[in-house]
Amino acid sequence: MLIFTTQHFIVRQFITTDSEAFYLLNSNEAVMRYIRPVKDRAACEVFLAQQLGEYVDTPKLGRWYVGEKVTDQLIGMFSILPMQGNIDYHIGYALLPDEWGKGYATELLQAGVAYFFNNFDKQQLFAITQPENVASEKVLAKVGFALKDTTKNEHETLNLFAIKRS
Repeated sequence: MLIFTTQHFIVRQFITTDSEAFYLLNSNEAVMRYIRPVKDRAACEVFLAQQLGEYVDTPKLGRWYVGEKVTDQLIGMFSILPMQGNIDYHIGYALLPDEWGKGYATELLQAGVAYFFNNFDKQQLFAITQPENVASEKVLAKVGFALKDTTKNEHETLNLFAIKRS
């Protein structure tokens, strides 16, 4: 299912035949550096199956495939997910290293924020970063997110950014 498009990209639900793309993203240490530990192929298969199952209950939420608009060639992943233990949502993205520094994150975030506010009756959307992820924090600021809070959990410090409905 198509979620949204941008000038250069399609954002759609992953499908079972995307297992190699899902693995390329989730097993790449550079891509996952600020997101979560990398996964091996077997763990990626389980994780993809879990995501596909979640589309049934929440088709407007999830982790999605980002492909080049004409060829559908993988460039990354985009997500809008519920925040743990909360009624709010957070946005995220992961791009393959060859796609970094091209303005693609900004393009995806702008379209993703618009998608969220057009499909959900919420007054704000969040993004979570590790303070070391300066590049993503700059992209968030460019799109209109502002630092709301810094928290510590068991393992790390996290910055919480928010953007309000305009």
